[in-house]
Amino acid sequence: MSKNIIDMKNITKSFYIGTPNELNILKGIDITIKEGEFVSIIGMSGSGKSTLMNIIGALDRATSGEYILDSTNINDISDDGLSEVRNKQIGFVFQTYNLIPRSTALSNVELPMLYYGMYKKERRKRAEELMELVGMKDRMNHQPSELSGGQKQRVAIARALANNPSIILADEPTGALDSGTGRMVMDLFHKIHEEEGKTIVLITHNNELAEETERIISLKDGEILSVEKNQKYYRRYQKEARICL
Repeated sequence: MSKNIIDMKNITKSFYIGTPNELNILKGIDITIKEGEFVSIIGMSGSGKSTLMNIIGALDRATSGEYILDSTNINDISDDGLSEVRNKQIGFVFQTYNLIPRSTALSNVELPMLYYGMYKKERRKRAEELMELVGMKDRMNHQPSELSGGQKQRVAIARALANNPSIILADEPTGALDSGTGRMVMDLFHKIHEEEGKTIVLITHNNELAEETERIISLKDGEILSVEKNQKYYRRYQKEARICL
Protein backbone atom coordinates (compact mmCIF):
# COMPACT_ATOMS: atom_id res chain seq x y z
CA MET A 1 0.00 0.00 0.00
CA SER A 2 1.33 3.44 -0.97
CA LYS A 3 2.45 5.76 1.79
CA ASN A 4 1.26 9.33 2.24
CA ILE A 5 3.77 11.69 0.64
CA ILE A 6 1.79 14.88 1.40
CA ASP A 7 -0.20 15.15 4.63
CA MET A 8 -1.63 18.56 5.52
CA LYS A 9 -3.84 19.13 8.56
CA ASN A 10 -5.75 22.31 9.37
CA ILE A 11 -3.51 24.50 7.21
CA THR A 12 -4.27 28.21 7.42
CA LYS A 13 -2.62 31.16 5.72
CA SER A 14 -3.26 34.76 6.72
CA PHE A 15 -1.71 38.09 5.74
CA TYR A 16 -1.59 41.36 7.71
CA ILE A 17 -2.11 39.33 10.88
CA GLY A 18 -3.62 41.32 13.75
CA THR A 19 -4.52 44.32 11.62
CA PRO A 20 -8.00 45.57 10.66
CA ASN A 21 -7.43 44.41 7.07
CA GLU A 22 -6.23 40.90 7.98
CA LEU A 23 -6.76 38.49 5.09
CA ASN A 24 -7.50 34.82 5.71
CA ILE A 25 -6.61 33.07 2.45
CA LEU A 26 -6.61 29.41 3.57
CA LYS A 27 -9.07 28.38 6.25
CA GLY A 28 -8.23 24.96 7.66
CA ILE A 29 -7.11 22.82 4.71
CA ASP A 30 -6.80 19.04 5.12
CA ILE A 31 -5.16 17.20 2.23
CA THR A 32 -3.58 13.76 1.91
CA ILE A 33 -1.81 12.65 -1.27
CA LYS A 34 -0.30 9.21 -1.67
CA GLU A 35 3.01 8.39 -3.31
CA GLY A 36 2.54 7.87 -7.04
CA GLU A 37 -0.82 9.64 -7.31
CA PHE A 38 -1.76 12.09 -10.05
CA VAL A 39 -3.95 14.68 -8.32
CA SER A 40 -5.39 18.01 -9.42
CA ILE A 41 -6.21 21.00 -7.22
CA ILE A 42 -8.82 23.08 -9.00
CA GLY A 43 -10.31 26.45 -8.22
CA MET A 44 -11.13 29.80 -9.75
CA SER A 45 -9.05 32.93 -9.26
CA GLY A 46 -9.16 33.89 -5.58
CA SER A 47 -9.88 30.36 -4.37
CA GLY A 48 -6.49 30.07 -2.63
CA LYS A 49 -4.98 27.45 -4.94
CA SER A 50 -1.82 29.46 -5.69
CA THR A 51 -1.26 30.10 -1.98
CA LEU A 52 -1.76 26.39 -1.29
CA MET A 53 0.64 25.49 -4.09
CA ASN A 54 3.32 27.73 -2.56
CA ILE A 55 2.94 25.95 0.78
CA ILE A 56 2.97 22.47 -0.78
CA GLY A 57 6.11 23.45 -2.71
CA ALA A 58 7.84 24.83 0.43
CA LEU A 59 7.99 28.26 -1.24
CA ASP A 60 6.02 29.70 1.69
CA ARG A 61 5.00 28.63 5.17
CA ALA A 62 1.53 28.15 6.58
CA THR A 63 0.37 30.50 9.33
CA SER A 64 -0.79 27.47 11.32
CA GLY A 65 -1.41 23.77 10.87
CA GLU A 66 0.80 20.75 10.21
CA TYR A 67 2.48 19.82 6.94
CA ILE A 68 4.28 16.46 6.67
CA LEU A 69 6.16 16.05 3.38
CA ASP A 70 7.50 12.55 2.80
CA SER A 71 7.79 11.89 6.57
CA THR A 72 9.39 15.30 7.26
CA ASN A 73 7.59 17.92 9.36
CA ILE A 74 8.02 21.10 7.31
CA ASN A 75 7.28 23.24 10.39
CA ASP A 76 10.52 22.01 11.98
CA ILE A 77 12.77 22.94 9.04
CA SER A 78 14.85 26.13 8.77
CA ASP A 79 14.63 28.40 5.72
CA ASP A 80 17.88 26.89 4.42
CA GLY A 81 16.37 23.48 4.97
CA LEU A 82 13.33 24.45 2.92
CA SER A 83 15.62 25.46 0.07
CA GLU A 84 17.16 21.98 0.17
CA VAL A 85 13.69 20.36 0.22
CA ARG A 86 12.71 22.34 -2.87
CA ASN A 87 15.86 21.34 -4.71
CA LYS A 88 15.82 17.63 -3.84
CA GLN A 89 12.21 16.61 -3.32
CA ILE A 90 10.05 18.83 -5.53
CA GLY A 91 10.21 19.53 -9.25
CA PHE A 92 8.41 22.70 -10.35
CA VAL A 93 6.71 23.35 -13.68
CA PHE A 94 5.29 26.86 -14.10
CA GLN A 95 3.00 28.43 -16.69
CA THR A 96 5.74 30.93 -17.62
CA TYR A 97 8.48 28.25 -17.96
CA ASN A 98 11.06 30.25 -15.88
CA LEU A 99 13.98 29.27 -18.12
CA ILE A 100 17.24 31.24 -18.05
CA PRO A 101 17.23 33.16 -21.35
CA ARG A 102 20.95 33.13 -22.16
CA SER A 103 21.55 29.47 -21.31
CA THR A 104 20.95 26.56 -23.66
CA ALA A 105 18.07 24.18 -23.06
CA LEU A 106 20.56 21.57 -21.84
CA SER A 107 22.17 24.01 -19.39
CA ASN A 108 18.73 24.92 -18.02
CA VAL A 109 18.08 21.24 -17.31
CA GLU A 110 21.51 20.89 -15.65
CA LEU A 111 20.97 23.82 -13.28
CA PRO A 112 19.20 21.99 -10.39
CA MET A 113 21.91 19.34 -10.47
CA LEU A 114 24.58 22.03 -10.29
CA TYR A 115 22.97 23.36 -7.10
CA TYR A 116 22.76 19.77 -5.85
CA GLY A 117 26.54 19.44 -6.23
CA MET A 118 26.55 16.80 -8.95
CA TYR A 119 29.74 16.40 -10.98
CA LYS A 120 29.70 17.99 -14.44
CA LYS A 121 30.03 14.75 -16.43
CA GLU A 122 27.26 13.07 -14.46
CA ARG A 123 24.83 15.99 -14.67
CA ARG A 124 25.47 16.42 -18.40
CA LYS A 125 24.65 12.74 -19.00
CA ARG A 126 21.48 12.98 -16.87
CA ALA A 127 20.38 16.19 -18.63
CA GLU A 128 20.84 14.60 -22.06
CA GLU A 129 18.77 11.57 -20.99
CA LEU A 130 15.98 13.83 -19.73
CA MET A 131 15.98 15.89 -22.92
CA GLU A 132 15.55 12.67 -24.85
CA LEU A 133 12.72 11.59 -22.50
CA VAL A 134 10.75 14.77 -23.26
CA GLY A 135 11.43 14.58 -27.01
CA MET A 136 13.88 17.50 -27.13
CA LYS A 137 17.13 15.72 -27.98
CA ASP A 138 17.52 17.72 -31.21
CA ARG A 139 17.03 21.07 -29.43
CA MET A 140 19.53 20.64 -26.59
CA ASN A 141 21.82 23.45 -27.71
CA HIS A 142 19.08 25.97 -28.51
CA GLN A 143 18.41 28.95 -26.25
CA PRO A 144 14.83 29.52 -24.99
CA SER A 145 14.32 32.35 -27.54
CA GLU A 146 14.80 29.76 -30.29
CA LEU A 147 12.10 27.44 -28.91
CA SER A 148 8.31 27.41 -29.19
CA GLY A 149 6.11 27.58 -26.10
CA GLY A 150 5.56 23.85 -26.09
CA GLN A 151 9.27 23.17 -26.48
CA LYS A 152 10.06 25.52 -23.59
CA GLN A 153 7.57 23.69 -21.40
CA ARG A 154 9.10 20.33 -22.26
CA VAL A 155 12.51 21.69 -21.26
CA ALA A 156 10.94 22.94 -18.02
CA ILE A 157 9.52 19.45 -17.36
CA ALA A 158 12.95 17.88 -18.00
CA ARG A 159 14.46 20.39 -15.55
CA ALA A 160 11.80 19.52 -12.97
CA LEU A 161 12.91 15.87 -13.18
CA ALA A 162 16.62 16.67 -12.89
CA ASN A 163 17.22 15.67 -9.26
CA ASN A 164 14.73 12.77 -9.39
CA PRO A 165 12.26 14.48 -7.02
CA SER A 166 9.46 12.72 -5.17
CA ILE A 167 6.86 15.19 -6.42
CA ILE A 168 6.21 17.18 -9.60
CA LEU A 169 4.24 20.33 -8.84
CA ALA A 170 2.73 21.81 -12.01
CA ASP A 171 1.12 25.25 -11.87
CA GLU A 172 -1.19 25.85 -14.87
CA PRO A 173 1.39 24.11 -17.11
CA THR A 174 -0.69 24.48 -20.29
CA GLY A 175 -2.03 27.96 -19.53
CA ALA A 176 0.19 29.76 -22.07
CA LEU A 177 -0.15 27.10 -24.79
CA ASP A 178 -2.58 26.45 -27.62
CA SER A 179 -4.84 23.40 -27.26
CA GLY A 180 -2.75 21.09 -29.46
CA THR A 181 0.51 21.93 -27.69
CA GLY A 182 -1.23 21.71 -24.31
CA ARG A 183 -2.39 18.21 -25.25
CA MET A 184 1.22 17.22 -25.97
CA VAL A 185 2.34 18.54 -22.56
CA MET A 186 -0.44 16.67 -20.72
CA ASP A 187 0.48 13.48 -22.58
CA LEU A 188 4.03 13.97 -21.33
CA PHE A 189 2.80 14.27 -17.73
CA HIS A 190 0.87 11.01 -18.16
CA LYS A 191 4.01 9.35 -19.53
CA ILE A 192 6.07 10.54 -16.55
CA HIS A 193 3.37 9.40 -14.13
CA GLU A 194 3.04 5.96 -15.68
CA GLU A 195 6.67 5.21 -16.59
CA GLU A 196 8.55 7.08 -13.85
CA GLY A 197 5.94 6.57 -11.09
CA LYS A 198 6.08 10.22 -10.07
CA THR A 199 3.60 11.87 -7.74
CA ILE A 200 2.13 14.75 -9.75
CA VAL A 201 0.09 17.62 -8.31
CA LEU A 202 -1.56 19.72 -11.01
CA ILE A 203 -2.79 23.19 -10.06
CA THR A 204 -5.42 24.39 -12.52
CA HIS A 205 -8.67 26.29 -13.09
CA ASN A 206 -9.47 24.05 -16.06
CA ASN A 207 -12.05 21.30 -15.47
CA GLU A 208 -10.98 19.38 -18.59
CA LEU A 209 -7.41 19.10 -17.33
CA ALA A 210 -8.55 18.13 -13.84
CA GLU A 211 -10.58 15.28 -15.32
CA GLU A 212 -7.34 13.71 -16.56
CA THR A 213 -6.18 13.09 -12.97
CA GLU A 214 -6.98 10.33 -10.48
CA ARG A 215 -8.43 12.63 -7.82
CA ILE A 216 -9.82 16.15 -8.00
CA ILE A 217 -9.53 18.47 -4.99
CA SER A 218 -11.79 21.51 -5.43
CA LEU A 219 -11.12 24.76 -3.59
CA LYS A 220 -13.42 27.73 -3.06
CA ASP A 221 -12.79 30.78 -0.89
CA GLY A 222 -9.86 29.15 0.87
CA GLU A 223 -11.72 25.97 1.84
CA ILE A 224 -11.99 22.50 0.34
CA LEU A 225 -15.29 22.18 -1.46
CA SER A 226 -14.89 18.52 -2.41
CA VAL A 227 -12.39 15.68 -2.90
CA GLU A 228 -13.49 13.25 -5.58
CA LYS A 229 -12.06 10.05 -6.99
CA ASN A 230 -12.26 10.65 -10.74
CA GLN A 231 -14.15 7.79 -12.35
CA LYS A 232 -13.45 9.13 -15.86
CA TYR A 233 -9.74 8.64 -15.25
CA TYR A 234 -10.16 5.03 -14.15
CA ARG A 235 -12.56 4.18 -17.01
CA ARG A 236 -10.05 5.63 -19.47
CA TYR A 237 -7.15 3.54 -18.19
CA GLN A 238 -9.25 0.39 -17.80
CA LYS A 239 -10.26 0.78 -21.44
CA GLU A 240 -6.64 1.29 -22.52
CA ALA A 241 -5.60 -1.77 -20.52
CA ARG A 242 -8.22 -3.89 -22.32
CA ILE A 243 -7.00 -2.61 -25.70
CA CYS A 244 -3.41 -3.57 -24.76
CA LEU A 245 -4.56 -7.07 -23.86
